[in-house]
Amino acid sequence: MSTDSSSNAPSSIETGKETLRMIIVALLIALSLRTFAYEPFNIPSSSMVPTLLVGDFLFVSKYTYGYGSEGTFWGLIPFSGRLGGHAPRRGDVVVFKLPRDPSIDYIKRIIGLPGDTIQMKRGILYINGLPVDRSRVRHNEDSESPTSSDDFIEYTEFLPQGPAHIIREQGDNRPLDNTDVFVVPPRHYFMMGDNRDNSQDSRTANVGFVPEENLVGKAEILFFSIDSHHHFWEFWTWPWSVRWSRLFDKVA
Repeated sequence: MSTDSSSNAPSSIETGKETLRMIIVALLIALSLRTFAYEPFNIPSSSMVPTLLVGDFLFVSKYTYGYGSEGTFWGLIPFSGRLGGHAPRRGDVVVFKLPRDPSIDYIKRIIGLPGDTIQMKRGILYINGLPVDRSRVRHNEDSESPTSSDDFIEYTEFLPQGPAHIIREQGDNRPLDNTDVFVVPPRHYFMMGDNRDNSQDSRTANVGFVPEENLVGKAEILFFSIDSHHHFWEFWTWPWSVRWSRLFDKVA
């Protein structure tokens, strides 16, 4: 007497449903991690040189400053301020949504906190009327820069109540080296690039002050870096194109 074992085996329809459920769950987990924990970003411009180079890939912490309407929920859940987290600190490197076009992400360093006055005078940064100390690092040329034919000078800049970091200057009398006094409004931040003469930041009308709800998160760690002449998917070039010494560096 023969027996029919097919009744005990899962049907192809049931198997397909289970596979679909697993895919949906995996996608929801990935979306939740990207929305609420860490999001990867790559650096497309030289505005944060020498801290960040074109071709750097980094993780941004989404929970450090809490969650904002534009920076976390793409404006779909409108509200002002932030939910949870702690206030950003001067000197943090952050990703934010461009105020005039929240579909665009920028990455800069927080220079001015709510209530601060910010001004540039002959290349020197003034915060609340006091000049920020800087000391010269080196004078060189940069093959990664689109203006590599121009000389530049790098300084260590010492932010008050903030970290020391390297900035780059092509001179102290460029268009963004002399500004009016900016007064940072409540719940807004003043952003600047470390490549001071090649950065669209809060000194320009294109960016201006950044509302706190536009903050996406804090740049934390580099997980990959490849020189600007290659693409990350060109894995056969990795032995010489990957900047191995930058991998897993903390962003500061």
